[in-house]
Amino acid sequence: MDDRIAALKGLPLFSDLSDRDLRRVIEIAKEVVHTDGQPVVEEDASAAGFHLILAGEAAVSVHGAEVATFRAGDYFGEMSIIDGKPRSASVSARGELRTLGIPSWNFERLMDQHPSIMRALLSELCRRIRAIEAARS
Repeated sequence: MDDRIAALKGLPLFSDLSDRDLRRVIEIAKEVVHTDGQPVVEEDASAAGFHLILAGEAAVSVHGAEVATFRAGDYFGEMSIIDGKPRSASVSARGELRTLGIPSWNFERLMDQHPSIMRALLSELCRRIRAIEAARS
């Protein structure tokens, strides 16, 4: 459990939580190992949860074109949890991939109980939007 707590602590989303609260997050999360090429989430599918990469790499694709690579410490799924819309990208394992998943209903409860998580998520979404805008310029 210690490596999962350390991984969560390393994220701005969870940095304000106590070790006790982080242990509660671990209790509602599930660690999953994905094999090479296995989809973790699929574009246009309904939201199922938040995913934190603990180990390995994942390919991110939009409309079939690879747009990014995620590694340990990266996370995804937060947008669909916030707005309830389908996934904006597909994410598939590249080699063996270990993730920590939090179902959307549990993640929503976390945001209600810890507003700092919502603030950090909004800041991260803004950062990502600004990066996309800068890349288009």
